[in-house]
Amino acid sequence: MPEQPAPRDEVDDLVDAWARELPTLALEPVAVFSRIHRLARHLDLARREAFSTHGIESWEFDVLAALRRAGAPYELSPGRLLRETLVTSGTMTNRVDRLATRGLVERSPDPADRRGVIVRLTPAGREAVDGAFAALLEAEAALLADLSPAEQATLADLLRSLLAPYA
Repeated sequence: MPEQPAPRDEVDDLVDAWARELPTLALEPVAVFSRIHRLARHLDLARREAFSTHGIESWEFDVLAALRRAGAPYELSPGRLLRETLVTSGTMTNRVDRLATRGLVERSPDPADRRGVIVRLTPAGREAVDGAFAALLEAEAALLADLSPAEQATLADLLRSLLAPYA
């Protein structure tokens, strides 16, 4: 059975229009990055929905997930949280304050540094991040549902190659 051609999408129309108007330009980047950009919008909406059903926002998920990935006892220094979430010190202080007010994290003195603190995930924070992550995985799986496992692996490999220079 011959392989079915890929279905057309709005990016095909966009590329066709540019090719008609500027036929001397190589439009392969537009075909790739316009699709990545559109997919990112769908992913952002899926993330917001997954997180909101568990009572957290995207920025809260980022901090809580960094603590959860750290493993038991689910704690990190503020400096390590900065590196994990790529935000400024002032932003992180504000975020930890807000999460602590909600009972999702707690601060304690750093036993290795009297001047430092440790940020620890509370049981409520762990429940929120675990639920949000499970919902996110479900939403992301739905976005990938039309690809076979082999195609998903190929796509992951190709995207890794694109991102490697920026790591």
